[in-house]
Amino acid sequence: MSRLRIAIDGPSGAGKSTLGRALAQRLGLPYVDTGAMYRAVGWAVAEAGLDDAEQIVAYVQGLELDVDPDPAGFHVRVDGVDVTDRLRHPDIGRMAAKVAAIEGVRDWMVPRQQAVARAGGVLEGRDIGTVVLPDADCKFYLTSDELTRMARRAEQLGLEEMGAEVVGDVLERDRVDSRRKHSPLRPAADALHIDTSAQTVDESLAVMLEEIARRG
Repeated sequence: MSRLRIAIDGPSGAGKSTLGRALAQRLGLPYVDTGAMYRAVGWAVAEAGLDDAEQIVAYVQGLELDVDPDPAGFHVRVDGVDVTDRLRHPDIGRMAAKVAAIEGVRDWMVPRQQAVARAGGVLEGRDIGTVVLPDADCKFYLTSDELTRMARRAEQLGLEEMGAEVVGDVLERDRVDSRRKHSPLRPAADALHIDTSAQTVDESLAVMLEEIARRG
């Protein structure tokens, strides 16, 4: 079980983080939020005040990016500083989408994500089943209707209701992630699609566990 590698992909607010953590805890596996890794890089780039793609690629080469893949408390550190609590603001999300669209940044990031999963783990993001772990033991692609995803995004941000900023954030991330040239958001051919719109976490988790058992 320790070598099991599971890929979870899908758009913002589809339930990847919640289900990824729950699945990792149930199976006793490490958990990696790859979106948080890009957010951490986006935060660092914003702090450095960089905008040019070539400058950004050169800058990230010198970054030290570490993760604590504990499903009960996933953390990301940049140059030794824990930045986990700084990553959910919409501005950081937009910067993450920008840096994630840069080929040189992805070339730098993917080997680091693969290294974390070398001994097994649950990785969630937008290109896990297609690029990061194309040979994963089990792949899932989560979807949900837009209204549900926006409501979940507002909850992630600690907001009582979703406003125009949340709506714009979700729609813009969908547009950028699905249309970017390098590693766009799309389901792997062999991924199981799960619509989480009307399912509880336990219901979706049961579907995932059943699929993992089916694949042996």
